[in-house]
Amino acid sequence: MMTGYGELLRARHAMRLLAGTLVGRLPNATGPIAIALFVRAEGGGMALAGALSAVYGLATAAGQPMLGRLVDLFGQPRVMLPASLASALGAGALAVTGIGSLVLSCACVLVFGLFTPPLEGGLRALWPSVLKREERVHAAYALDAVAQEVMFAAGPLLVTLLVARWDETAALLVVNALGVLGALSVVVSPPSRAWRSAPRKAHWLGALRSGGLKVLLAAFFFVGLTLGTFALAAVSYAQDHGDKLISTYLLAAQGAGALVGGVVYGAREWPGVYEGRLRVLVGLFAVGNLPLALVPGVGLMAAFGGLSGLFLAPALACAFVVVDRHAPAGTVTEAFSWLVTTFGVGAAVGTAGVGSVIEWGGTGAGFGLAGAGGVAALVVMLLTTRLLAPPRPAGAEGSRDGSGEAMGVAGPAPAAGPEGVSTSLAGAETDRNRAVEPGFRSGHQA
Repeated sequence: MMTGYGELLRARHAMRLLAGTLVGRLPNATGPIAIALFVRAEGGGMALAGALSAVYGLATAAGQPMLGRLVDLFGQPRVMLPASLASALGAGALAVTGIGSLVLSCACVLVFGLFTPPLEGGLRALWPSVLKREERVHAAYALDAVAQEVMFAAGPLLVTLLVARWDETAALLVVNALGVLGALSVVVSPPSRAWRSAPRKAHWLGALRSGGLKVLLAAFFFVGLTLGTFALAAVSYAQDHGDKLISTYLLAAQGAGALVGGVVYGAREWPGVYEGRLRVLVGLFAVGNLPLALVPGVGLMAAFGGLSGLFLAPALACAFVVVDRHAPAGTVTEAFSWLVTTFGVGAAVGTAGVGSVIEWGGTGAGFGLAGAGGVAALVVMLLTTRLLAPPRPAGAEGSRDGSGEAMGVAGPAPAAGPEGVSTSLAGAETDRNRAVEPGFRSGHQA
């Protein structure tokens, strides 16, 4: 297992891109808690802290697909670096001006979130040109999902340490300065500078004209809802047992489960087409969250927490591949950004709604909502089998524009993929298989 991941990370530029992306996304991982701590330190109430954190979350959700589309049109450096600087300036302006003016504070947070660069989608668009082989790209998606779990756990800890060492203002400034350095490391790298999106068909919907992508967005909205619900229900469970640390144990158990699942999943190849495999993984994720509603003792509950996260990273890794297979040509960064946005919105909705459910039916009902979210995701996947069918290869049968409609012509001349592999099928079965490999259509080297 470690040999496979070691080979992946030894690929030229791979470690730099992964590390730069994770550091560049620190502001995104820590934004809500950094804002909340800053507002409280400035004398603001919890309502204002929550409101500004919500503005940040909504602005990020709106900005990611917009910036992703611009990346597909103009390349990574010309969009991501200015966006990172603008986002950091928004956070810096909030740190300097404080919360004396509500309108100014909201404007600063809006800029902070809206211009958060789509580094996550950008990295996934780069993996094919860096790793060149399908099995490596798939493993990289899994490793990426695992790394995110680590980042979202370590990020808030970093903010806490910065607050303890200096203060809340310094934490906000340092995290965003690190974010700019991480984004800079990515966009000046040769793969980022050389990457170009595939030619795209002009359409106002962009990536959203793909029926398969819309299915994924609907399903992973509910996956996100499950995670957002779990977080607040864990706090309620801890309160029921009179120990605030219990919620930390449950969240850590879920993160550990996701880490183990992602590492094991990415270490080997699995049979079957990706779309069918994703349905299985989403089903296992749904089943893994159902026992939480039993709310047993702390030890068993921690085990259930680990089970609830076990299939999360594998489902995300497989979803990234399916996004690449179904995104219309020239929209891959935007498509990845839409998945990130929908997942985040689902988490926010789950967090916002589970409080009322807990007040009505107790902690068990809150965890029951988490289980219901997983089941809803599975139902979406099962009811839309035709829309999320494996994409037909281009060639004699015509290519697909991502919306499920076969086009009468093959479109632009096929580009040479990594190691000289062409995406043209030429009627051969081996080329038919290559045509749907992740990354062979997401972009190319200039």
